[in-house]
Amino acid sequence: QVPVVESGGGLVQPGGSLRLSCAASGNIFSINTMGWYRQAPGKQRELVATATSGGSTKYADSVKGRFTVSRDNAKNTVYLQMNSLKPEDTAVYYCNAAGYYIGSYYMRQTFDSWGQGTQVTVSS
Repeated sequence: QVPVVESGGGLVQPGGSLRLSCAASGNIFSINTMGWYRQAPGKQRELVATATSGGSTKYADSVKGRFTVSRDNAKNTVYLQMNSLKPEDTAVYYCNAAGYYIGSYYMRQTFDSWGQGTQVTVSS
């Protein structure tokens, strides 16, 4: 359908910055929402930040003022700029994209795709 691929994770010291990228590909008609979720060991997956095609954004309270989500609609790409990182930000970060693609017989169909995840570790 519509695969999404993340990149940009890694190891960073507390107070540092990282930028995650996620690109969707395929016969995409439109992407309504793209965003980021994370899952720390022993915890449930949680929303980090999302952005709609119209420019509306949503953030978890824990990342407000430190993280910024942005989209490049022409490239079907979403970014997550993470500043002032804390050890509690350590998790696997997953990209999600939801919208419509052109399927069989040129029919418009919905998709809701997840990436494979990228590890972010904040540690000294």
